[in-house]
Amino acid sequence: MSRREPQPPRRALPSEARLALQEALPTLTPRQRQLVGRCLQHLRSADGWQGSLPVLVLERCWLRLSAVAVEELAMRLPPDCSPEAPELVRYRELLAAGHAPLVAEQLCWLDFGMEACREAQQRFWRHQEQGNQGWTLARYLEVVRQYRDRLEGGHPTPLPLLVLARQAEAGVGCAHQLHWLGTEHT
Repeated sequence: MSRREPQPPRRALPSEARLALQEALPTLTPRQRQLVGRCLQHLRSADGWQGSLPVLVLERCWLRLSAVAVEELAMRLPPDCSPEAPELVRYRELLAAGHAPLVAEQLCWLDFGMEACREAQQRFWRHQEQGNQGWTLARYLEVVRQYRDRLEGGHPTPLPLLVLARQAEAGVGCAHQLHWLGTEHT
């Protein structure tokens, strides 16, 4: 009969984070809960806003939870920037200025070249068809802005958790979900 060595007691998550996790993600493993705890501790010990602050990313298909520094989030989860292509921005500006669609397109060809305009349109429509689960440049920038505002605004431990939509849901228009752990509301 082998004798079990006593295990050190588990460190519990702070109560507000535990509540948010129970409501948003009841199936986290002990290892994932430890990761959340480390991220919350890192966040609490941080001296103001900085790029190394953590963002949790949960891949639902694989039940994989990882922490990504906010400065690396766009590389890990590239936002759809296709609507912000200079060719398409200029086209929309010309339409807003009262130009007919064909004239606006021809003016864009003069500014950027026919091939560049065609490629920008194809990228845009490819992203529209394949979907990017609502993860656009505007949404990415909004998440970063909210994170900074919450941290600087004195909100209690505003740890963002992005729950990625399943790829099979892409055509349905299902978007990545954002939860804030460590606050009263997720």
